[in-house]
Amino acid sequence: MAQISVNNLTFCYDGSFDNIFENVSFSIDTNWKLGFIGRNGKGKTTFLNLLSGKYPYQGSIDTATTFDYFPYQIAEYQMKLPASEFMEELKAGCENWRIICELGELGEDSEILYRPYHTLSHGERTKILLAILFSGDNDFLLIDEPTNHLDREAREIVKKYLASKKGFILVSHDRDLLDACTDHCLVLNRSSIEVQNGNFSVWWENKQRKDRFVVSENEKHKKEIQKLRQTATRTAEWADRNERTKIGFNPIKEHDRSIATRSYIGAKTKKMQSRVKQMEKRINREIEEKEGLLQDLEIPVDLKLINLSHHKDTLVNIKNYGLRYADSEHSVFEGLTFSINQGERIALSGKNGCGKSSIIKMILQKSDSADYSMDVSEEGVCQTVSGLVISYVGQDLNDLNGDITSYCREHDLDKSLFCAILRQLDFERVQFMKNMEDYSEGQKKKILLATSLLTPAHLYIWDEPLNYIDIFSRMQIEKLLLTYQPTMLFVEHDVRFCEKTATKTIEL
Repeated sequence: MAQISVNNLTFCYDGSFDNIFENVSFSIDTNWKLGFIGRNGKGKTTFLNLLSGKYPYQGSIDTATTFDYFPYQIAEYQMKLPASEFMEELKAGCENWRIICELGELGEDSEILYRPYHTLSHGERTKILLAILFSGDNDFLLIDEPTNHLDREAREIVKKYLASKKGFILVSHDRDLLDACTDHCLVLNRSSIEVQNGNFSVWWENKQRKDRFVVSENEKHKKEIQKLRQTATRTAEWADRNERTKIGFNPIKEHDRSIATRSYIGAKTKKMQSRVKQMEKRINREIEEKEGLLQDLEIPVDLKLINLSHHKDTLVNIKNYGLRYADSEHSVFEGLTFSINQGERIALSGKNGCGKSSIIKMILQKSDSADYSMDVSEEGVCQTVSGLVISYVGQDLNDLNGDITSYCREHDLDKSLFCAILRQLDFERVQFMKNMEDYSEGQKKKILLATSLLTPAHLYIWDEPLNYIDIFSRMQIEKLLLTYQPTMLFVEHDVRFCEKTATKTIEL
């Protein structure tokens, strides 16, 4: 067991407008199972890279431990080789027998080590990399979103595997995974970093309790400030009125007053004005304390959606449908039957490679919502109603480049509304000055989601929309879907999101 002590850490990227971290200090234990929580773009992956020594920084990170990082970067030439031939390059000193044992814990046969890496599924690749990662001793492991692109079954296996381990930082936005695998939380708040004992649910319950207290204290400050301002205004008016009586008086009506009274009135006015200044100082102190309370408060803004209504109730009808790619001997799926009616939110579920994205692409193609054509042979019925407008969010983030202005022009979006939605998804204003290729993966995903939300449609089709998306934004999207109840077809492996939002689940 050892300590990792971070003292006055300050870091920003070259040419960046703002610091990612500024005078950050905290300590963590290398024996912990640490969940790393924070909004997209707040610096979670950056911090892991700083621990790995990838970037220079100001301040200090003191520890006697060594770090290893997941996911490993796989070179292009390695993609053509089996993992058994390059795993030593990923982790020096790793032993074959140890990796085979770890694969056994992950429910995987060792034969995947001897197949070309590019032929493996996402789940198989993740399991190999995790087995290599945990095959060493005394390393503190930095695990960055291990379940992205994994189906539900693979996520369950990875969840149970990580729950049996310790000595790592886990970056994830999957609430179910964080609850099962962590015993401490490292949290990037809006203006601070805190370390707490307990898993995600414990931290979230504590945060809600703390936020309620902060809101209550803030209301008390507001009332106190209002009272002080009213008193200050009233006292200032008395002082002004009193000051005006200092010069000139009616000797008949004010027979008991003389010129000598002026000094008394002046002294009294000065005393009143001094009271006003003291009140103003107290008001400023109250305002500073009030603003300090709200610095770390998370109040997700309610999102809005404009969903269109179609004159037909059933928008998509699929009956005894099968699909086979032209270069394949086997069907992707057969005998698929379901329909999408207005108001339904249908979750497509199944293993990776079972055809979830394929059926989505065929629906897009049938409705003329895609500018590509799939070379496939079909069986059965796949129909969409005429005039169907679809808003689509895909998995690919590689096409996002350039600035926000050019992106809005290209996609015919109102820039002010688009930026307003991004602000509601916790984009900082400074991000609008950057090119999108410099965004984090989560921020890029929010670009696609904001585009979809700004596009009125009869049917919203989202293919793994929550990959890389932070926990707070996931909650915002959940609330949006439950409030506006759009017609949706989506693929998502976040168990809690599906439980809350889906009205029907189709298993492939």
